[in-house]
Amino acid sequence: MFWQDIFVLIPMECTTFMIRSILVVCRGNICRSPVAAAMLQQRLPHCRVSSAGLTAMVGLGVEPSARALAEAAGLDVSGHLARQLDAQHLAGADLVLVMSNDQRRMVAERWPQAIGKVMRLGHWLEQGRGCDIPDPYRRPPEAFQRTHRLLDEASQEWVQRL
Repeated sequence: MFWQDIFVLIPMECTTFMIRSILVVCRGNICRSPVAAAMLQQRLPHCRVSSAGLTAMVGLGVEPSARALAEAAGLDVSGHLARQLDAQHLAGADLVLVMSNDQRRMVAERWPQAIGKVMRLGHWLEQGRGCDIPDPYRRPPEAFQRTHRLLDEASQEWVQRL
């Protein structure tokens, strides 16, 4: 049984004040995680929300297509610089949201002590069945639009539960 299965059983009133720090993780930390982090930060101003990448393109800003969609949605991602995920980032987060089950497994393999707080960002999508959020990097604009929509829906679902 994964932690995400247990989390569903916890009454929401018990989790209201537990989550104060959220870390959003994707592969390169230039498309999905910085945009999702900005969405969550805007909707959860009382939380500290940050992002990192499993194989980060360290020092790069948000990919131009992802940035344009984020800015059109009123999000400020201008100050983002990609950073590599490490044990310190994980230790400082109450909740870690990844984009896929594969990424969840990668985190578990590298940092098994963190697995209890790692869930998919898309966990609540598709009527609770959950889904992975696809990487739009080097894909056509439609892929970025679809991913942006999923990030928005997923972050809204999390906000309702936090």
